[in-house]
Amino acid sequence: MPYPNFIKEFPSIDVPFPEDVVQTAVIKSDCGMVAFFTFLKDMELPVHSHGAQWGTVVEGKIEFTIGEETRVYRAGDSYSIPAGVEHGAMITAGTRVIDVFEEADRYPIKT
Repeated sequence: MPYPNFIKEFPSIDVPFPEDVVQTAVIKSDCGMVAFFTFLKDMELPVHSHGAQWGTVVEGKIEFTIGEETRVYRAGDSYSIPAGVEHGAMITAGTRVIDVFEEADRYPIKT
């Protein structure tokens, strides 16, 4: 099920991937950022690290490596990434996730 229209109308964020690969919508506060991702094509998320992140898979599949552990996450599964822990993923087309970042400025909002 796609995100409802009111979520699709949230601002987009500037991620280092083309819009034909991933679509974004975001809400943020001084305390953090909540991002709604829709992956339109299979995608590899390179290994990286940043502040703490929590996410849940709404639809689809992600093969996530968090630290030294690799696991497949599907709809209904959640993950927690502590601050500074390296992580990367293989994301299947059609996947939707909601990620919550402790860093309010994790990604710049597109204007």
